[in-house]
Amino acid sequence: MLVYLSTVSRPAAAEPGSGPRRRRFALVSGNVVALGTVSLITDVSAEMVAAVLPLYLVLGLQLSPVAFGVLDGVHTGATALLRVVGGFAADRFRRRKLIAGIGYTLSAVAKLGLLLAGRSIPAIGAVIAVDRLGKGVRSAPRDALITLSSPPEALGRAFGVHRAMDGVGAFLGPLAAFAVLLVVGQSYDAVFVTSFCIAALAVVVLVLFVRERPAGEPTEQPGEPTVSVREAFGLLRGGPARRLVLAAAMLGLATIGDGFVYLLLQRREDLGLRWFPLLAVGTSLAYLLLAAPLGVLADRIGRLPVVIGGYTALGATYLLLAGPVDGWPLIVLTLALYGAFYAATDGVLIALAGPVLPARLRTTGIALVQTGQALAYLVSSVLFGLAWQAWGPENAIRAAAVAVAGVLVGTLLLLASPSRLITRKVPR
Repeated sequence: MLVYLSTVSRPAAAEPGSGPRRRRFALVSGNVVALGTVSLITDVSAEMVAAVLPLYLVLGLQLSPVAFGVLDGVHTGATALLRVVGGFAADRFRRRKLIAGIGYTLSAVAKLGLLLAGRSIPAIGAVIAVDRLGKGVRSAPRDALITLSSPPEALGRAFGVHRAMDGVGAFLGPLAAFAVLLVVGQSYDAVFVTSFCIAALAVVVLVLFVRERPAGEPTEQPGEPTVSVREAFGLLRGGPARRLVLAAAMLGLATIGDGFVYLLLQRREDLGLRWFPLLAVGTSLAYLLLAAPLGVLADRIGRLPVVIGGYTALGATYLLLAGPVDGWPLIVLTLALYGAFYAATDGVLIALAGPVLPARLRTTGIALVQTGQALAYLVSSVLFGLAWQAWGPENAIRAAAVAVAGVLVGTLLLLASPSRLITRKVPR
C-alpha cells in the first residue's frame, strides 16, 4: 500500500512543463469548475423542492413523524445500492460523464413527477425514490471525475471549491422557492415546474462543458482488462478501503435528516410557514462560506481531523435544539453549526478516500463509501422518527447527540490506524 500511495501522489492533472510553483497558483482545473457549475444549477433546483417538501408533507398532508422519517430515509437511502451499480458501470465502461448525465436527467424528470403524484403518499415516495436514484447514480462518477482532474495533494481544495459552488446553489434554491411562493401564493406546483426547468439547464451544461476524460488521465491500453465485479468488491478486502466504508456507515447512523432539524426549529420558535424555506438558506450560507477554506485546511492539517470537527459541530447542533437557548441566537447558532458540519464533511470525506483507491476502481470505491453512508442514513431517519413519536422531539434529539459522540469514538478507532495511511496528510 505504501508503494501504491507513492504512485497516486503524483499530480496526474498537471500540464506538461508545469512545475510545483505553477500548480500552487492554479486554484482548480477547468473540469472541476464545470462540474461545480452543474452542481450549482442542480442544487438550485433540488433545494427549491427540499425547502418546501417537509412543510408540504407534515403540515399539508399531515404525515406523522414516523411516516416523514420513512420518506426522508427513502429520499437518501432507499436507492443507495444503485450507487454501487452506477459506480461500477462508470469504471467498467469508463463513461463517467455518461453515467453522471443519466443521474442528472432522472432527477430532473422527477420534479415533474411530483406534479402527477398529487396527494398520494405512495406516489410521492416513488417519485422521491427516482430523484434519489438520479442522485445516487451521478454522485460517484462526478466525484471520481473531480479526483481524476486534481493532483492528490490538492483534493481537499478541489472538493472545497466544488462544494462551495454546490453551496451557492443550495443557498439560492430556497430563496427561489420563497420568491415563487410569494408571487403565486401557496402553489407547490409552481415550485415543482420551475425546479424542473432549472434542472434541465444543468444537464445541458454537463453535456457541453464537462470532459469525459480529464487531462492527465491515462488512456486505455489495447487489451487492458475491464473492471470485473470480483475486482470491484475486492476493495472491501483491503484494509484502508474497508475501514473507510465502515466509518462512513457509522457516521451515517449519527445523521438525521435536514427536514427534522428545520421542523424542530420551526416548532420551538413558532416560525410562520412562509419563512420555513429560509431556514435552509442559513445553513447553505454557512456551507458555501466555509467549504473552500475547510477544504484547504484539510489538505494542510489532515482530512480526518476536519471530518471529526465537522461531526462535533453536528453534535453541538443537536444539543442546541434541546437546550435552553431560544430566539434568534438559537436560529443563528444552529444554522451556522449545521452549515459548518456539511462544509467539513461532505467533500472532505471523499477527498480522504481518493488517494487510497486505485484510479481504475475510483468510482466504485467512492460509490461504496457513499452507499454505506446512505444506507445508514435510511436507518437513522426511521429510528429518529420512531424516537420522536415515542419520546418526544427534545428527548429524541438528545439521543441523537449521544449517538454522534459514540460514532466519533468508533470512527477514530477505525481510521486512526498505526500505519497512518488514512489520517496523514498527502505529501506536497
